[in-house]
Amino acid sequence: MRSLVGAVCVWGVAPPVGAQTANPAASIPRTAGGKPDLSGYWQMLSTAAWNIEDHHAQQGVPAGQGVVEGGEIPYQPWALAKRRENYENRLTADPEHKCHLLGVPRIMYTPLPFQIVQMAGQITIFFEYAHAIRYIHMKNTEHPEGPIEWYLGDSRGRWEGDTLVVDVIHFTDQTWLDRAGNFHSEALHVVERFIPVGPNHIEYEVTIEDSKVFTRPWKMRMPLYRRVERNFQLLEYECYAFGWEQYYPYPAVVKQ
Repeated sequence: MRSLVGAVCVWGVAPPVGAQTANPAASIPRTAGGKPDLSGYWQMLSTAAWNIEDHHAQQGVPAGQGVVEGGEIPYQPWALAKRRENYENRLTADPEHKCHLLGVPRIMYTPLPFQIVQMAGQITIFFEYAHAIRYIHMKNTEHPEGPIEWYLGDSRGRWEGDTLVVDVIHFTDQTWLDRAGNFHSEALHVVERFIPVGPNHIEYEVTIEDSKVFTRPWKMRMPLYRRVERNFQLLEYECYAFGWEQYYPYPAVVKQ
């Protein structure tokens, strides 16, 4: 009996992540130039799409642990009241219900897969959501002069060792951070860090800065998982087609 209990204890406890691979960097796929190759299909498995803070289960909403460092978003008082208003009206006010592009970083953790195609001068991300496409410009290029209001902003990337760092500005204020009404202004500044931790995992870290809405910069962290199913591909999620008549009503047919 003792040997059986011991076996269960040994088999039932996974070793710490750091102990699973002696040298995680050695297992990271790399390009011909030696940089981590992030190409492939990826997806978040967290509940951040519903609410990036801790939240309990509701009808249609799974309970989830937040991804915000420190637990709470540092809203200015007026903005906290606005977030509460957004939450109360979320079933109609959420831009996702209107099939708007979800913005950055929200589109990265929507519960649908995306594909990264990596080249030396540009990294392109193809999303299953509305067939959206995001371009990350490399080669030390500068942001264009603003003000410009884009749903996905303007993304400029660089490598810091094995970490891809992406600086994103030029946003519209017409996107939210999740389905719970967390929001930002057009002054949003996002810095993303894609940190490979093995062949099939990326640590995704996001720094959010918006002096019009928040009292200080704050961070989110969550893992990206590689989709490894055989013959995996992006499918269609053309959300505008589901609500076409609601948002773009077809003129009534005039009877002769």
